Amino acid sequence: MAFRKFLSALGVNAPSVETVVENPKIHPGGVLRCVVTAVGGGADVDIERVRLEVVVRAEDLEANGAKAAWEQPYTVVTADLDGFRLPAGETVTVRGEIVLPWETPLTHGMGAPIPGGRVAVRTELDVEKSVDQGDFDEIEVHALPAQDAVLQAYTDLGFRLREAEVKIGFLPEEAPDMQSRQTAECWQEIDFFFPESWEQGREELETVFITREDSLDAHPGGFPPVTFVHAELDREAWTEALEKHVRGHWLPTSE
Repeated sequence: MAFRKFLSALGVNAPSVETVVENPKIHPGGVLRCVVTAVGGGADVDIERVRLEVVVRAEDLEANGAKAAWEQPYTVVTADLDGFRLPAGETVTVRGEIVLPWETPLTHGMGAPIPGGRVAVRTELDVEKSVDQGDFDEIEVHALPAQDAVLQAYTDLGFRLREAEVKIGFLPEEAPDMQSRQTAECWQEIDFFFPESWEQGREELETVFITREDSLDAHPGGFPPVTFVHAELDREAWTEALEKHVRGHWLPTSE
């Protein structure tokens, strides 16, 4: 990202800031390393706080989709850094880290972009009792091996990845026996087209991953999840388990 001006009311004498994400390709649970560099303008400035935010493109259900835009992203996690004094004309650099939650929405799966998935780091400066929010530095959140294995299982069963979207809030209790161990206040739906051999009249299957350090729940279509343990990754067995689970709710028209 290039340097941008803040305190723009100072005109050409305004200070500028740049944030560099040292590891912009990362997995859920990983640690983002960021370097924030500020260059002083025509006067000394006190930066009271630097906040790093990980934001995602999300749909606000309470706003009936009105905020389903990248321009109004949802904040997944933040990290606050100490403030500092920025002397006129001088350069100050601070470093910070952000631990990504295990439930961070994905932008990439099976080595390719997931349509609709967008995640970024945004730098916020508290300056003179006002807040300056910077531009987005987009990052790539790649699926964990276990998440990739489930995505690959869908592909092996003939499902075609369509897109993903993030919704704010908690999973609805669409079935009486549906259990969720969701902790994040948002979830990502990954949409697939059904194989042609499956029951006609159903075009898409929505799947939600609720991921933890040791395991993940895959919720297909709002039904109870099938749970996979990371350490027991077995592509063939997982594909069979997923097929059995999904077929339990949607029967194919032919074998």
